[in-house]
Amino acid sequence: MRLTSTMIMVAAVTVMVASAQTNIVGQRKENQQDRVAQGIKSGQLTAGETGNLETKEAAINQEVRTDRTLNGGKLTSQERQTVNGQQNQVSKQIYADKHNAVTQPTPRTEVGARRENQQDRIANGVQSGTLNAGQTARIEKGETAINQQVKADRSANGGKLTGAQRNQVNQRQNRMSGKIYRAKH
Repeated sequence: MRLTSTMIMVAAVTVMVASAQTNIVGQRKENQQDRVAQGIKSGQLTAGETGNLETKEAAINQEVRTDRTLNGGKLTSQERQTVNGQQNQVSKQIYADKHNAVTQPTPRTEVGARRENQQDRIANGVQSGTLNAGQTARIEKGETAINQQVKADRSANGGKLTGAQRNQVNQRQNRMSGKIYRAKH
């Protein structure tokens, strides 16, 4: 009888420890996603910075999934230490990117206003959890490409976009808008 109750207590403690491990890693991931979302909304993070951060987060998430699959749903103490170190590095990168001199410019044109609206939609998706790190990284990569094209077009035309260039940017932004919608739903 004592042996049975002792075994039940040990099993319960083991389940609680495993649950705590999952909660710590998951809570940390959620906190960092919230910090990224806040940085997107405030303009402290550019599309390129966000894409870079989300790519790193996606890699950590994939590593955790793989490790858990190989270990019966749990992380070993060595794996937890590794993940914690990786999350520390990403946390420092979030802080550095949010506090550097590079910011998302305030829109003065229709193209800029549309870019800001899409960044807000991405930030809302990150904050609500409807966009994961991998999806956000892919979307931000597309946003960065559009931003770079707009910058190149403007520098080639004395700071302005031609009507044809505005139409082309609008079409690309429409495609990105659809990708954001599909990823969130």
